[in-house]
This record gives sequence, structure tokens and C-alpha cells, in this order.
Amino acid sequence: MQVKVFSDYDAMSKAVADMVAKQLAEKPDSLICFPSGDSPTGMLKHLVDAANNGDVDLSKCAFVGLDEWVGMDENDFGSCKYYLKHNLFDKLLTQPKEVTLFDAKAPDLEAECKRINKYIAAKGGLDMMIVGIGMNGHLGLNEPGTPFDLYAHPAELAPITIEVGQKYFKSETKLTGGITLGLRHLAESKIPVLIASGEKKAGIIAQSLEGEVCKDVPASILQTLQHAVILLDEPAASGLTKE
Repeated sequence: MQVKVFSDYDAMSKAVADMVAKQLAEKPDSLICFPSGDSPTGMLKHLVDAANNGDVDLSKCAFVGLDEWVGMDENDFGSCKYYLKHNLFDKLLTQPKEVTLFDAKAPDLEAECKRINKYIAAKGGLDMMIVGIGMNGHLGLNEPGTPFDLYAHPAELAPITIEVGQKYFKSETKLTGGITLGLRHLAESKIPVLIASGEKKAGIIAQSLEGEVCKDVPASILQTLQHAVILLDEPAASGLTKE
């Protein structure tokens, strides 16, 4: 894995957006996965600006969503679909060729996971998969204890995920479960990317990148991925001991 540290959040965000732009310049029909949450907001802003200025062409690429809260869709403030709609798709002058997101209201979530898995496989896998990291080391909604070899799957939410997840909603919201791409998708992605910012993430970043590789810390899988790229701002990297 390659770790890159930037002076601040905006510099890190610009670097991630530049990685996406480079990928699309080299392969315009790339399949890319974006997360939702606090970490990718700056990256999406830079990418939207670049696309609307004509510096990046999104018209031939395909996007697939990382995860979703069970029972929610784009009309639910705080949902992943709502986030991507308002921070990316609604702001683009030209839309991507394809957008495939989880239907977290589907009556059969296992079948929905199979649909997403089949879609990714038919595309030849993910060209780039960008993830943030939770305070417990989760990637997407792959919570502690999740096997590294799973593709998309329904997920039982850890208590801290339910607690921290409340920040995305206007009022206290019952979160009953999740649906997410799996850690195997990350491992098989041609370019797996982790982004993290802020001092509050320093501890889990250090544990994930320098601690034991185990399923109790899902993000520790990154230590096994030589092709992974980790982009951090200085506060998030402050707990690392290795150069």
C-alpha cells in the first residue's frame, strides 16, 4: 500500500479528485465507486468543478454506490443516495453514462446484493473504489467481524455506527441495518483508495495501517493490498509511526 499525507483536508480532497480525473483520462468508461459521508465531500466538489469546466469527462463512465441504510432512498435526508444526488449528480452539467445504486428498500436484500455483484462482474470489476473509514475501522458498512472474502451483503450495524450515523440526519433516526459492497470488492478493485481526515481518525488509521491484520479491524485489509492508495491529511496521519 502507498500512503500519501497532505497538509490539510482540501489538499487531500483535490488529490483524490485528480486521481479520479487521471483514471477517466486513461479509461473513459471506468467503473468507479464513491462513498458518502464527510470525507468525500471536498473531493466531490473539486470533481464537479473540474467536470463542469470541461477538464474531466464523466459522460462515458459508470458509478456504483458503496452502501446504503436499509429502508432508505434518495428522498431520505441522510441517506447515501440523497448525499450523492445533492453533492454530485444534481450539480453536474453532464451526467455519467450509468449510475447504479443499492435499492435498500428491496424486499429481498440478498437478491439486491446479487444484482450489484453481477453488475460489477459484468463490467470486469471496479476500476477504482474509494472508501472512507469509520471510527471502528469499518469500510463501507463492513463492520468489525466481517470476513475479508465477501462481495456485496446485508450488514448488521455496530452500535458506534448507529451512534455516529445520527450526524447525517436532522433528528434521531432509527437505523435498522445496512447494505454494502464487500471487502472482496475492495481487494479486487484495480485501484483501492482510502481517504481520511481529522485528528479523530488518527487512532483508527494507525491501528488499521500498522496494527494486526484481522477482521476485527476491517480496514486492516489495506495492509494486504500492495496496490492500495491511502490519502490522509496531517491530523489523520498523526498517529502513524512509520515513514
